[in-house]
Amino acid sequence: MEALFTSFGLVFLAELGDKSMLLALAFATRYRPWPVLGGIAIAAFTMLGLSTLVGAALGAALPEQALAIGGGLLFVGFGIWTLRPEDDEDDIAEVKGSSVLLGVTGAFLIAEFGDKTMLATATLASTQPALPTWLGARVGMTVASGIAIVVGAVLGARIPERATRIAAGVAFLAFGVWLLVEGFTGS
Repeated sequence: MEALFTSFGLVFLAELGDKSMLLALAFATRYRPWPVLGGIAIAAFTMLGLSTLVGAALGAALPEQALAIGGGLLFVGFGIWTLRPEDDEDDIAEVKGSSVLLGVTGAFLIAEFGDKTMLATATLASTQPALPTWLGARVGMTVASGIAIVVGAVLGARIPERATRIAAGVAFLAFGVWLLVEGFTGS
């Protein structure tokens, strides 16, 4: 259960103010909520499943102390990455035809590939049980995106992006420091 809640919390916080949440918000201002949420859920299922498998394989192959130190460094990096303002605005993928679901799925797979959410999930899966890590990460991403969809449908573009980015960045930094302390002390 710890892996489920940890991955849910970290991915949920990572998605707040992230480009994918802004992408969900943008899609929600143009399309009906259910196809947008469905596309996000499919993308999360796929992308986070792959990152969980990679993380679990690394966890089986590497010593626990090395994983804790490596994971701590990655999370500190994610924190710094999250705290920096994003200069480039990601264009909303153009959805052609009547397939909003497939368009959203494709856009999210591209937006999240190699993103901190994917890397965080792989890192967690290297030290935690894979299935609860995957489920928690998947639900965390879907819930955060669901919030963006609701906000997008109701309020449009009035999200305090800076505040949510700072909260997510601080959470990553704190988790990274915790992992580093654990890795270096061997606790």
